[in-house]
Amino acid sequence: MLRVEGLSKSFGGIEAVKDVSFSVYRGEVLGLIGPNGSGKTTLVNLVTGLIKPDSGKVVYKGEDITGLKPHVIANKGIARTFQQTKHFPYLPTIANVLVPSMSPRGRRDGSPLEKALESLVFTGLLAEADVPAGRLTHYQLKLLELARVMALSPELVFLDEVFGGLSPSEIEKVMELLEYLNKGRGMTLVVIEHKLRYLMRMADRVVVLSYGRKIFEGKPEEAVKHKEVIEAYLGRGVFT
Repeated sequence: MLRVEGLSKSFGGIEAVKDVSFSVYRGEVLGLIGPNGSGKTTLVNLVTGLIKPDSGKVVYKGEDITGLKPHVIANKGIARTFQQTKHFPYLPTIANVLVPSMSPRGRRDGSPLEKALESLVFTGLLAEADVPAGRLTHYQLKLLELARVMALSPELVFLDEVFGGLSPSEIEKVMELLEYLNKGRGMTLVVIEHKLRYLMRMADRVVVLSYGRKIFEGKPEEAVKHKEVIEAYLGRGVFT
């Protein structure tokens, strides 16, 4: 579905991503993990068009999308969330969801308003539809990110630390929503996450980065035994 080939990016002489290649297969949940500063978010920014690579390419469903603008990539079916939630704080919650549902991609599968309402029902935010997004809790803002993703009707979603700042019970609820998006809606998910014990439960495969380069790609149960992965995380305890 998606193929990343030899992506590299430097900032001021510092190599943030070094010759990274990996594939994402339709219908899977792929975990993208690595210690802080390993290049995960930079890699996602390269794939989704926020920044352009110095070298390498990104191929989506057979088409080279390297360096295309983010809205063009989104309209091809690739969505993402951010570590810091992106929202319009003074607009009602439903208006925040209407924005992606009114895009060319979002309009494909029904009226924008119907899709926005469906997304709010899905995430449990319908009661907050008229509440300004700036008054939502951190957990509700994470749900709003998922509602906005759902309204776009993507095929591939990059989720950047979707569990960040959430309690264990909130994480479990978000995991249920992600499982529905994957199994019920057929969305392929790439999950970038530090809370590895949750990610390892849901990922079919993982890609591990360290200092900007890929050190592992394969099954989660193999990753936790891999020498370089263990060294990158300074011991096994991080996986429990």
